[in-house]
Amino acid sequence: MAGTHPLEGTYHFAALTRRAPEHVDRAAGLVAAETGLPWVGSPEVRVVTRVQWAEANISAFGRLLAPAEKKLAARSAGGLGGKIGSRLLAAEVGALVGVLAKRVLGQYELVLPAGDDTTGDAILFAGANVLQMERQHEFRPDEFRFWVALHECTHRLQFTGVPWMRAHFSSLVDQLVVAAEPEPGKIQRLGEEMREASREGRPLVDESGLMGLLATPDQRRLIERVQALMALLEGHGHVIMDRIGARELVTQDRMSRVLKLRRQDPRARAFFRITGLEMKMKQYELGQRFILGVERRAGFGALDVAWSGPEALPSLEEISHPEQWLARVG
Repeated sequence: MAGTHPLEGTYHFAALTRRAPEHVDRAAGLVAAETGLPWVGSPEVRVVTRVQWAEANISAFGRLLAPAEKKLAARSAGGLGGKIGSRLLAAEVGALVGVLAKRVLGQYELVLPAGDDTTGDAILFAGANVLQMERQHEFRPDEFRFWVALHECTHRLQFTGVPWMRAHFSSLVDQLVVAAEPEPGKIQRLGEEMREASREGRPLVDESGLMGLLATPDQRRLIERVQALMALLEGHGHVIMDRIGARELVTQDRMSRVLKLRRQDPRARAFFRITGLEMKMKQYELGQRFILGVERRAGFGALDVAWSGPEALPSLEEISHPEQWLARVG
């Protein structure tokens, strides 16, 4: 699904690999000054192929989901159903990651070690996709690459400059994994929800996709907490990259418009809705509105409260109504 790209392995790819650390170094200082968060240490900077990006993310999923894998293995006891189920799940995850490998531009790889594994704290550039976007839209390479670096450096600051963020994120994932238990009466519940959705004239599958549809009420509450956190982080990253870009880059406005139109591509909307990635696409917009809404009412410095502790993070409802969050946190 990920495939290869004609520019992978060419001198263009090698030139991007050589210059990428410079873009990250430049972005790091500007992002730290803009956010007020401390830049600690030095991340690894890698330019990867589509397949390498997919393999890195599948490896991360393996570490995240290892507890769930053990529970499922014990439950299936090696039966035929368990073997078929594992192959189907492998195909679904592989296809999803493969499709994303053709779209993603950059990524901050969070440190999620397992045992002696120290993989992580790396900023990745999806080389083929960056080069393709530059050629398709005639972007200035140095400006576009630096702009991508701004976004990923902001994400790194969120997880390394906010001392509790990494542990909090990991705990939410762990809670979701622990909650992955069989639900008695799931078919009956789904039938009732289908009838209710039909009566109310709303789609059965919302932005959270099939994962949200099949989730129990407890799991949905956890999913909403994850969605709210990611909306905050993505919105914050987007505002910071646009703000610095507006000062530093001649082509900032055009690059921003192109990426917004890319997220609204109707050809991908159905796929995003089924997989739950529609909420991922909305996180940029919802989070940006939240950040700007807080700034308009109380100043940009008011956002520092969100980094004070997990209890100060906005809920999904508060992401859409920043005045509620401001009232709660004072």
